[in-house]
Amino acid sequence: MTPETSGGIVRSSALTRFRLAPNPGPMSLNGTNSYLIGAPGAAGSVAVDPGPLDEAHLQALAGDGAIELILITHRHADHTAAAVRFSELTGAPVRAADPTHCHGALPLQDGETLRAAGVDIRVLATPGHTSDSLCFHLPQDGPHGSVLTGDTILGSGTTVLDYPDGTLRDYLGSLDRLERLGPATVLPAHGPVLPALDAVARAYRDHRNGRLEQVRVALQALGADAGIGAVADAVYTDIDPSVRRAAELSVAAQLDFLRTGPTDREGRLGR
Repeated sequence: MTPETSGGIVRSSALTRFRLAPNPGPMSLNGTNSYLIGAPGAAGSVAVDPGPLDEAHLQALAGDGAIELILITHRHADHTAAAVRFSELTGAPVRAADPTHCHGALPLQDGETLRAAGVDIRVLATPGHTSDSLCFHLPQDGPHGSVLTGDTILGSGTTVLDYPDGTLRDYLGSLDRLERLGPATVLPAHGPVLPALDAVARAYRDHRNGRLEQVRVALQALGADAGIGAVADAVYTDIDPSVRRAAELSVAAQLDFLRTGPTDREGRLGR
């Protein structure tokens, strides 16, 4: 998709555009992608993840045109901090899975289809990064559709599992669900747009299974009761200190998964 920029808002697919929030960091990569969804000629847009409380960013989004609805992919502050302020600016209600992040509207439900800004938006529960993580499927967006993946799938690297709220068991199930959507365009909350959601979901699952094998090997060397820190030291040998906490959360999720056992009948880690 050829970029076209107005007020920092860039075309990301046939039915979406985004503006990069000014909040780069170890966990947010180059910043939060705040998306605008709308069909050509629609009177307004749907905003997804208004991001951090940065007035210039919000004014640029609001200045693009009418906002019908604000959607939240999950509870983390780099996605939700500006939601109430953006609602005040635009008059649009805020909907999320978690009622505490809703404003003037009901929580979103798994499988619900929203019709707004001339677009069908299908709500998918994809827990794992957090328990309330959602993805938004736009089946009409190009030949294969698109999916706004929040932090469930990123544009580069892999996501952290915010254990114990997010679990590996849930996350693997969510990757399976996303893979079944086929080669949809990936519209992540951080990082660049990616093609072929099904291939990306498989690669993410392979990465998780590889990490699980590393944790197994570490437990064999350290003992079955080894702590999170010791296992993280063994598995993440060259970790940047700025993401050490994220590595420990992922190790905790992996240990929980291994110690509570697989879910499928053949004992596989993912489909």
